[in-house]
Amino acid sequence: MADTNTFQLSSEFGRTNESEWLALLDKALKGRSVDTLGTSTYDDLTIKALYRDTDWQSSTDKTGLPGQYPFIRGSKPSSDPFLPWDIRQIISYPSPADANQSILADLEHGVSSIELRIDEEGERGVCIRTLSDFEKTLQGVKLDWAPIGLEVTGASIESGKAAAAMLAAFAHANSDDTNSLKLAFNYDPIGCLTRSGHLNGDLAQLTMELTDCVQSLAEDFKCSTFLRVDGRPVHEAGGSEAQELASLIASGTQYVRLLVESGVDAVTAISSINFTVAVGSDYLIEIAKIRAARRMWAKIAQEFGVAENEFSMSLQAVSSRRMLTARDPWVNILRNTAACFAAGVGGADIVTIRTFTDALGLPSPQARRIARNTQIIAQEESFLGKVMDPSGGAWSIASISDELSLKAWGIFQSIEKSGGYLSSILDGKFQPQVNKIRSNRLIDVAHRKVQITGVSDYPQLQETAATYITPDVETTISQAAQPTGKTPKSYSMADLIPESENNLTIKDLTYSNENVLETNPFWPMRLAKPFENLRDYAEKFEAKNNIKPKVFLAALGPLSEHTARTSFATNFFAAGGLVAEYHSGTAEELAEAFQKSGCILACLCGSDERYLQEAADTARELGAAGVARLYLAGKPPMESKDSWQEAGIDEFIHIGVDVIASLELAHSELGLAL
Repeated sequence: MADTNTFQLSSEFGRTNESEWLALLDKALKGRSVDTLGTSTYDDLTIKALYRDTDWQSSTDKTGLPGQYPFIRGSKPSSDPFLPWDIRQIISYPSPADANQSILADLEHGVSSIELRIDEEGERGVCIRTLSDFEKTLQGVKLDWAPIGLEVTGASIESGKAAAAMLAAFAHANSDDTNSLKLAFNYDPIGCLTRSGHLNGDLAQLTMELTDCVQSLAEDFKCSTFLRVDGRPVHEAGGSEAQELASLIASGTQYVRLLVESGVDAVTAISSINFTVAVGSDYLIEIAKIRAARRMWAKIAQEFGVAENEFSMSLQAVSSRRMLTARDPWVNILRNTAACFAAGVGGADIVTIRTFTDALGLPSPQARRIARNTQIIAQEESFLGKVMDPSGGAWSIASISDELSLKAWGIFQSIEKSGGYLSSILDGKFQPQVNKIRSNRLIDVAHRKVQITGVSDYPQLQETAATYITPDVETTISQAAQPTGKTPKSYSMADLIPESENNLTIKDLTYSNENVLETNPFWPMRLAKPFENLRDYAEKFEAKNNIKPKVFLAALGPLSEHTARTSFATNFFAAGGLVAEYHSGTAEELAEAFQKSGCILACLCGSDERYLQEAADTARELGAAGVARLYLAGKPPMESKDSWQEAGIDEFIHIGVDVIASLELAHSELGLAL
């Protein structure tokens, strides 16, 4: 019997096919190809405007089910209704007391785990030097309820290991069952090398320390991970998604190979790793990237002889710092929201959202609250955590992920052919590939092909300042423990853990090696920085001279004719911190107003037709009035360009020009420091 309560919405619409859709599209595009609706990534992958079953045949789909090998659709067979993914917050206040206060506040208000950034000098993280500092920082934290992950700054093979030993000692003292704890020791010497460009030690020491770390910790921390494999150095340096994936898989392969060659079984080696990727605001490609990472690593595990039922992959997604801005940082909340969505839908086990003031300084309580609530809202109010693999079956995600996997696998194979990730990095073979994409990104930012809302587009010169914290590092350092000069019985993890209980410092627990691994690092970047530099120069000029740097807008014709281009020019110059001063009238009236304005730069704004009538005459009048550099908003017709330049127009600003170069010239004319 038919279900009369079912509403058959589809019956109200006639069936159609792709050819009919393309015919309608051709009419709408007025002869342009349908391919123009697609976008191209820096990996030369095309993101189509529409995906259909022909792009990904469901009948041949090999992605499996959630919680099943190769775990492309997530590591768990079902979603935890209370905590679909681990909400992990970064803590980096220099003072252990301040860090502890923030940790407890975050854990009380929805954060489920903490990533402790450690810096012995307190400049980029918590000033932790001894086990006592660990105890102050983590006082009141129940490790069985709130896992702890580490991120250790520095360029020593030993410092990360010493910090791991202290965390292990703290865990032994504060837990009856360390094997049940889900800690992330995150020992990552290769990551230190790629970030700083040098690593104290050599390959033999690196192999020895990796092996010792994994073998020793695996005995008492069976549910924890010990190593971090990090794709973020490549991402934050401007690399492409495929390059980030290739570096992630190549670095992981390097670690596993070194461990296996030293006698560690492949299953232990594979399960000891916490993989970390960056996620940006382009959620479609980021979802695909996370799924591609799982697919690729499953293949590597298979090659090392790991059975399907023994394979595991812990994956942490951290919102990209590259995408964040210091100017108009409130927009970062939206960027982080998109990144959070991508991480959750992509199937990350652990998600870390940077605070929206990350590019300014240490976060205020409000900034941390917004970061954690972004995830809580995604999980509970948006019901994102209630759906198991919401992107499963999507032709677009499956197709893009497949293409991205193949692209990244090709890069990975070239790295392997050059001797593996360490050889590729030390020989400087991989860095130029990343730097090429970095340069392309910066070119696109300069031309506003990549738009940065609030910075390169729609900037607010009178923006509302966000609160952030500038810590008293000097006081923290003055109170910090100094090296005792004592040395441990040995530098094995088995001895470092009990020796740390004697309040030896991290420096005491490390030893120097005359050998040093050196290479060109992956320098981190923020896409907004070139524009933000210009804004900084403009504000310094204003502070010194008590006057805002200005540009005179000469509006031609009635308001209806010039509004579009006066708006364009206003935003164009505001991206460099220059205030647009609006004026309209005849050529003579504009010249008179210009002389009274105190400006030395001017820009003509009007319609194409009005330019043909008045641009040349107005340019000559402004030239006679003393304009130092004259712009015209719009792309000139070829037949008029030469005559307009002869009349005194120096530059044409329009969509596609190098905005950074134009603004730098304007700054130079105004005498702003570069």
